[in-house]
Amino acid sequence: MYKYALIAALALTGSLALTGCGNNADDSAKQTTEQVAQVTKPTDPNDGKAWNAYLGQIVQKNMQGMTADRPYPYLVNAGDGEEDQAKRQRQLETVQDTVARGVLPGNMLVFAGPDSAKTADLVIAAFKDAKPGSFKDVIVLFIGDKADQERVTTALQPTGANVRFVAM
Repeated sequence: MYKYALIAALALTGSLALTGCGNNADDSAKQTTEQVAQVTKPTDPNDGKAWNAYLGQIVQKNMQGMTADRPYPYLVNAGDGEEDQAKRQRQLETVQDTVARGVLPGNMLVFAGPDSAKTADLVIAAFKDAKPGSFKDVIVLFIGDKADQERVTTALQPTGANVRFVAM
C-alpha cells in the first residue's frame, strides 16, 4: 500500500512540475492547487486510492527542507485481519531495515494511515533500535491523531530526526 502513496506523491509532484512548463503556469498551478485542496479525509479505511490522494496532498504541503528527489511514504493499513497484520509486519520489517541501514540527510520518510495508533505503533517499533543521532537532518513526517504525536516524537527524539506532525 505504501507504494500507492509513493505513486500518488510522485504523480502529484510531476503534475505540479509540468504545469510550470506552459504559458499559463500561474493559472495552471493555481487550478492544480485548488483541485488538491478539495480532497478530504476518506471515511472508508480500506479505500487505498482515496487515502493516497488525501495523504499525497499533505505530503506535498510539508516537503520544505527536503533535498532528495522524492519522499519515502509508508501507508499503514488499518485492518485487524490476519492478512492486514501480515502486511503491517512486512512493512515493519522493511522500515526496520531502512532504519538499520540509515537514511541520508535531506530525505523524508512519511508515515500515515487510517488508524493513527497502528501507524504510531509501527513507527515506534521500527525506530526502537536506531542509533542516537543517526537520522540527523532527515525529515520524518507523521500524519495522525494528536493523541499519538507525543509518543512518536519521544521515540524519534534520540535519532536526531526533524520530526513533523500533521493532524488528520
